[in-house]
Amino acid sequence: MAPALPQNIQQKLEQTLAQSRQWLCKPPLQSTPRIVSVMSPGLSNYSVLVESQRRFVVRIDGVRPSSHGLNRQTEWRTLETANRAGLAPCPRYFNPELGSLVCDFLAPDNSQEPDTGDIAQLLRKIHRLPARHHRLNMAARILRYEQQLEQRGQSPKGDLKRCSSIISDLVHDISRHPSDSVLCHNDLLLANRIYSGGTLWALDWEYCAMGSPWYDLAVVIQGDALSSADATTLIHTYLGRTPHESEQILLQKYGCIYRYLELLWYLALDRPVLAADNIEAKTASLISLLQQSPA
Repeated sequence: MAPALPQNIQQKLEQTLAQSRQWLCKPPLQSTPRIVSVMSPGLSNYSVLVESQRRFVVRIDGVRPSSHGLNRQTEWRTLETANRAGLAPCPRYFNPELGSLVCDFLAPDNSQEPDTGDIAQLLRKIHRLPARHHRLNMAARILRYEQQLEQRGQSPKGDLKRCSSIISDLVHDISRHPSDSVLCHNDLLLANRIYSGGTLWALDWEYCAMGSPWYDLAVVIQGDALSSADATTLIHTYLGRTPHESEQILLQKYGCIYRYLELLWYLALDRPVLAADNIEAKTASLISLLQQSPA
């Protein structure tokens, strides 16, 4: 068995593998998949590479999805349509009671050098996927994390508390002038993209929801710390034109919101993964970004 996994996760993995005859495979699997390796554990989930005739990735929830505002039903349905569109690996099995999801394993190409133009085209295709009922509510997500911290006696203080007030104003301002809503990935960072068979694929769709395409773009720019030149290429390729001033302003605002949400996400984790100096550095980066952003 996989010694790197906590016992409760191992049990859920075993139960998921025992259900392999029910996985959506043609032809059906004839033997229970064997564990090949435990992939790098995520901060909130566990992924395991398994094999039976071919390879699959089994993901087991490490946290309650509701604590992060996730909708596993939306993720499953979106994976189905994204796979048909050639954007995501094929989903094979989904069991919300076990917190498990099985998808085809995509063998990575030797080169994974990011291409900003490819990312822009991938985002364009994602944003054309069918609409879903689940929507990203920025204010609710921020409030959820802040309440979790408050319950632990770790409410934002000092600089982070001042940032919270500014972010609240930004979210309120954006909500007064909503942009078009599309199906978004909302977490298309480098770790969630892979070149396989010469194609760029999107992985880990757990945060997918209806929302602003400008937030999806801001996640890539801020989360991957793109240079000014790469950010410009991303936006120009995505739009097929130069962005208007109002669009640039919206992108900056969403960038600030993403940075604050990212900080809250780290702080709200059950097991700390960032040292105090890293939190301070991220807070300083957020303050700098807020100072650059128009009011």
